[in-house]
Parts: sequence; structure tokens; C-alpha cells
Amino acid sequence: MYNMYASSHGFKVEINDVNETEIGGVKEVCFTIAGEGAFSRFKYESGVHRVQRVPDTETQGRIHTSTCTVAVLPEAVTVDFKIDEKDLKVDTYRASGAGGQHVNRTESAIRITHLPTNTVVTCQDGRSQIKNREKAMLILQTKLADFYQSQADQKYAETRKVQVGTGDRNERIRTYNYPQGRITDHRINYTVYNLPAFMNGDIGDLMEALRLADIQSKLSN
Repeated sequence: MYNMYASSHGFKVEINDVNETEIGGVKEVCFTIAGEGAFSRFKYESGVHRVQRVPDTETQGRIHTSTCTVAVLPEAVTVDFKIDEKDLKVDTYRASGAGGQHVNRTESAIRITHLPTNTVVTCQDGRSQIKNREKAMLILQTKLADFYQSQADQKYAETRKVQVGTGDRNERIRTYNYPQGRITDHRINYTVYNLPAFMNGDIGDLMEALRLADIQSKLSN
């Protein structure tokens, strides 16, 4: 469904990983959709999708219900940050060696505190204050890169957790009813009876309806 729609609209689809079940189904699939506006168009697919069908193995014609969860996330990127000199507190002091002996008589050692994150680095390896400051700044950049990347990774993980949910049926955003050939999006009470075409990528009308409903909701708040 997504592959056909994305390909027909100029997006590039790349399958990253597929985890198949022992009985021929798919337990999990991860893929990338690349192209301008991809996330803004596909983000409304996040949530629990409910499928109602009569399996081939069902001898009495009973409808079985199953669910799958979809998470649509922007691609994780390496954080970019800039250290502002106004955010730094720089202290100098005399470097000391083993046994408390002074390495030199000048205040060549450097302590730099990044005030917004309270990250502290020190350097007293060299006899030059300038060299020690340069090295301390490199250490600070490394520590801050790790700090900000960890924050970004945590936010990314939390966003994914919210989108996937628990998988419970009461969290469903959409139902695919095969016996009736019906698709219902419960968020906007949108129902159409074109399941075969929908599964073949004809999902543009629903995606546009979801986009307009989102805009309307934001304007009314």
C-alpha cells in the first residue's frame, strides 16, 4: 500500500529489514520513504491498524480480527550544536603534579564549565594555558555532543513509543474490513468501500482528508 503510493508520487522506498514469521507472515518490517514532504504526508499513518478478515484456514466463515502498529518517524540525524562563549565559565589555576608538587608556577590549568548543562571539563596536561584551553574545548565538545545526542535519541524513542502504543484494539485509528471491502478511519469518521484499490496504493484521498482535518483542528484550538 505505502510502497505503491510512495513510488507513484516520486518518493524513494527502501526496505531496511523484514522479520518474517514461521507461517509465512510478517512480524515486523522497517522501511525508509525518502523525498520532499515525505514525513508530513505519511505521519498520519502512525497508530494501530485493525484488520478484519476470514482466513483461508477458517472453515466456518468466522471473521477474525488482528491488529498491527505503524510508527512513522523522521529520520534520526546527528545533532548539530554551537557552543556560545557566553555560556562558558572559564577558571584558571596552577597545575599540580604527583605528591602535590607544582608542575609550574603559572596558572596554566584550565577548568571550563558549560553553564546550561553544568558540564565541567579540566585540562592541566601542558604548560601552556592556550594549549590546555584548546584541549579542554575539544573535550567539552565531545561531552556536549554525547549529551545532546542522548537527549535527541531519548525524544526519538519516546515519540516512537507513543506512536506504536500498546497495540490494543481500542487504540485503533483505522479498520480494514475485507468481507465488506470497507476502510474506516476512526479519527475523522471517514469510510469508503474500495479496499482492493486502497491496498494497491489509492490512499491519496484519505491522506488529504487527514491533513485537512489536522489543519482544522489546529486552527480551532
